[in-house]
Amino acid sequence: MSASGERPFRVLGVQQIALGAASKAELRALWVDRLGLAVTGWFRSERENVDEDVCIVGAGLGRVEVDLMEPIDPGAKPAVHLPPLNHVGLWIDDLRSAVAWLEANGVRMAPGGIRAGAAGHDICFIHPRPNDAFPIAGAGVLIELVQAPADLVDAWREQDGDQAAGSTRGDAAARP
Repeated sequence: MSASGERPFRVLGVQQIALGAASKAELRALWVDRLGLAVTGWFRSERENVDEDVCIVGAGLGRVEVDLMEPIDPGAKPAVHLPPLNHVGLWIDDLRSAVAWLEANGVRMAPGGIRAGAAGHDICFIHPRPNDAFPIAGAGVLIELVQAPADLVDAWREQDGDQAAGSTRGDAAARP
């Protein structure tokens, strides 16, 4: 199935990587204690069955959130610790347009719709598995789409404009 119509949004970069384990202690031992990521926040949701430490790597526009998650109830759903790479989050410049276009082009979205995420940004998810109505999905990977903040969208547009202008001059260094 090929996509129809012009895509009304852009993926601007990786927003987060969410890792799960039966206990956050195992994840913290590597990511915080050994690799030195800073824990900058916490999120707990009974509805989403998650207790997570929010860590940061990088700075400025290159900043990426690394979520270290454990289930509140290991026997309940969703099982945030299975698989261990729970999901990847992508910055999107226009989330509402993205969801409408993706669904119109056969992409299966996970239940819950657009809502506020742990970091305060609007989010939604591409389902990991397709179905008959929506034959395109994450091929086993849950993908979070995150509304990028205005400063990131503006910076990306400025950079994209600079690169487009540079490529018309034949300047190889300015090409993406």
